Amino acid sequence: MRIRAATRGSALARWQTNHLIGLLASVRPEMDVELVVVETTGDLDRITPLEQMGGQGVFVKEVQAAVLDGRADIGVHSAKDLPALTPEGLVFACVSGRADARDALVGCRWADLPEGATVATGSIRRRAHLAHLRPDLGFAGLRGNIATRLEKAAGFDAIVMAAAALDRLGIRPDVVDRLDPSVLLPQVGQGAMAVECRTDDDGVREMLAAVEDAVARRTVDAERAFLAELGAGCDLPIAAHAVIDGDEVLLTGAISSPDGAVLVREARRSADGPTLGRTLARYLLDERGGTELLESQ
Repeated sequence: MRIRAATRGSALARWQTNHLIGLLASVRPEMDVELVVVETTGDLDRITPLEQMGGQGVFVKEVQAAVLDGRADIGVHSAKDLPALTPEGLVFACVSGRADARDALVGCRWADLPEGATVATGSIRRRAHLAHLRPDLGFAGLRGNIATRLEKAAGFDAIVMAAAALDRLGIRPDVVDRLDPSVLLPQVGQGAMAVECRTDDDGVREMLAAVEDAVARRTVDAERAFLAELGAGCDLPIAAHAVIDGDEVLLTGAISSPDGAVLVREARRSADGPTLGRTLARYLLDERGGTELLESQ
């Protein structure tokens, strides 16, 4: 059996795709996988801030197109890059695992950041959450692949990146502080690997089901339901993080103003993750002023 896997060309994207190939080989040793490397809008433009490029979707649309038009059979993504709604013709078929969902401060520990320190990040969510706790901080934009961002770290007091990226690439900076979600709530799907395929490709869907991580899928489904109910992407300061606690999903969600001056946050639990995500989003929108926050942006 031959499968064509569409992926971005970055080192992290290739690592994730090769990891998925290893998982598939464990259940289908006879399978042969061909990588279809795709350049996305986000890869081609490494200067424009993500929120100005349309936010979520800039790293996945071309990969999705390759699957839809038949150049590939599956698309491998970082779940945090996926919009809340899956395009017609595709199915969110598999969450093949989840690493550390936290954000990492590189170059300085959070408790040691001096007054007026400059923190570099390309994420409006990271800026807003950190500014909410530390209004004295200054922020600078930061785009590019993992290696490029790390090379630029010396020019700032600290940079922020996903802990999962460091772990998967085996990168160990001299100073790294993994920020507790109480400080910086992660992006929806952060640390999780997601795979899409065509809706009518039953054989591929069955194969991907064999490497599904059921625990990771429950958490990601709850977070994505939260995002879908808000109707927004990563161009707005939205965050959600779910963990499994016994038989229930514990979900924390937050909406903030871009400058972090206002941040509303709530945690709730339920055995039904998707319903929990939608209910929590509606609570923040209707009862905590979230609608006004989003409309003002």
